Amino acid sequence: MQKILSFLAVMLFCSCSADNEVKAEVPTMNQIYITIGGQTQSVTLVDNNATHELVAALQNAPITVTLNDNNFEIWGPLGRSLTTNNEQMTAQPGDIVLYNGSNICIFYSSNSWSYTRLGKIDNLSESELRTFLKAGQSNISVTLSLSSGTTAIKSINGHRLEDGAYYSLNGVKVDNPSKGLYIKNGKKVIL
Repeated sequence: MQKILSFLAVMLFCSCSADNEVKAEVPTMNQIYITIGGQTQSVTLVDNNATHELVAALQNAPITVTLNDNNFEIWGPLGRSLTTNNEQMTAQPGDIVLYNGSNICIFYSSNSWSYTRLGKIDNLSESELRTFLKAGQSNISVTLSLSSGTTAIKSINGHRLEDGAYYSLNGVKVDNPSKGLYIKNGKKVIL
């Protein structure tokens, strides 16, 4: 445990800039997250223009859409158009595709059509996908984001937080810190 904490401390100290700013880890550009009904699943993206444009849009803010069931997928307008690279394919459970450049489809069964592949939901069986995607329901609120829902510090300006207080890594003030990694006076400290 001590080795793991030491490693994490070294990694976090290395990420600090000279002016006492702490920057959150940059998300990988090949992964996004889908949240439905309070549950979040990771998605591995393919590398194409559509996914680059989607990630760029998600860097500004998460995208929430309302999707409906179609007996093998949930689908609906994405609220924006992305570059298409359509190819005839048979989409499989977990596949996420772009249809007609502006509709997102998330499959829990298979279907053959001409789509632009976006990615695939990670590590869910067909049965788990049906549950997660709320198969058979209408007006399903789906949020696409670059984070898994946990909060992270984007930046801390050291001279603003020189109050001697301890803060957790997600930016919450901690009155009685126990052993762990904290931020104090704009610097990371280990207790």
